[in-house]
Amino acid sequence: MLYQLFNTFFKIGCFTIGGGYAMVPVIQREIVENKKWITQDEFLDAIALTNSLPGPLATNAATYVGYKMAGIPGTLAAVFATALPSFLIILTIAIFFTSIKDNIMVQHIFSGVRPAVVSLIVYAVIKLAKSIGFKTKNVIISVGTLLGMIFLNIHPFIAVTASGIIGFFFFREEEGK
Repeated sequence: MLYQLFNTFFKIGCFTIGGGYAMVPVIQREIVENKKWITQDEFLDAIALTNSLPGPLATNAATYVGYKMAGIPGTLAAVFATALPSFLIILTIAIFFTSIKDNIMVQHIFSGVRPAVVSLIVYAVIKLAKSIGFKTKNVIISVGTLLGMIFLNIHPFIAVTASGIIGFFFFREEEGK
């Protein structure tokens, strides 16, 4: 199991460009759909939990899955595998980037990569939104949270905590029906 965890998260780390949010749909496909290590609901709960904690989302998600599958050794394998590709790539880029960063071609390439990264994040948001469903209460919580963070400068931790409390009251009444 440790080898499977390491191998899975290493591949995800190697072939996902765009950071944690871009990795979410890849992790979801691999962990939920292909490996069936956790259910879709468990994955959504894990993303909600790991997104409200400090640290990179992908690493936090790897921590959750690794621990669920193989305890502390699984956590270490998944986290190390998730972080290792980024470390190696950034180290390599740092070694060479200082000598080419002012090159106009390199600047143009980065100008093209930035919008692609934004699209990866938007894709992850759409995929997660579809998986929770477009119920009126979900939309109210999502839009309210977004507006609170944009216009009231609410910290994401507070936004997630408040959304959890609101969700408790919103969805508790559905259970009674």
